[in-house]
Amino acid sequence: MLEKEKETLAKRIAGEITLSSDPGKTMRKWREIFGISQTELADYLGVSSSVISDYEGGRRKSPGASTIRKFVEALIDLDEKRGGNVIRAFSKTLAGELPTSAILDIREFSLPITIKDLVDAVKGDVVANIHLLDRRIYGYTVVDSIRAILEMSSEEFLKLYGWTTERALVFTKVTTGRSPMIAVRVQGLKPAVVVLHGVKKLDELAVKLAERERVPLVVSKLSNESDLISALRKLVEKTEREV
Repeated sequence: MLEKEKETLAKRIAGEITLSSDPGKTMRKWREIFGISQTELADYLGVSSSVISDYEGGRRKSPGASTIRKFVEALIDLDEKRGGNVIRAFSKTLAGELPTSAILDIREFSLPITIKDLVDAVKGDVVANIHLLDRRIYGYTVVDSIRAILEMSSEEFLKLYGWTTERALVFTKVTTGRSPMIAVRVQGLKPAVVVLHGVKKLDELAVKLAERERVPLVVSKLSNESDLISALRKLVEKTEREV
């Protein structure tokens, strides 16, 4: 299954860990992107959970090449057993193809950022769940809300999540915010944060749904889509410099 993509992904993960100033933090980032718990990974590798925790917390010396190889192989093998969702998402990113025309931009961060970092970048007002801004996110997807409503099926909606649900869904051309939040609630999968752009009058139902789903809701005050995407891409560039 996707042998070339698996090899490319494995090299990318191994390279990031090797070159990182904090290998443990980078290992944690990739484990969480794959949605694998410390316990599950430890069981697969035949070690205790404390070993994984110690590496991620920097309490063990930097992992050697053999440890990194086993770590990467474990992530990919476990993902394959679950259906290969992360590998397939990576293959789309590698090909430079957006899975639907409703997606204006989709990126992953080289290192996780907090929702607060995102809020600052998009000049956002937090209108629901301000207490959750310390949550870490690993990427974002910018969606044309009108195209999404007109064109996207339920299956295509799931493609908004890229490699992981721990990301920001950013909806543009929003009037009230009701439709995006209804879509999030109906689909079941919850993003880490929802950003609305272009809001003219925020619907109280959107806020209530965000509160019920425990998803921070942010209204961006940037003037246009280009500025919004530019601000988000600068966040990606910043994390790349920090690796």
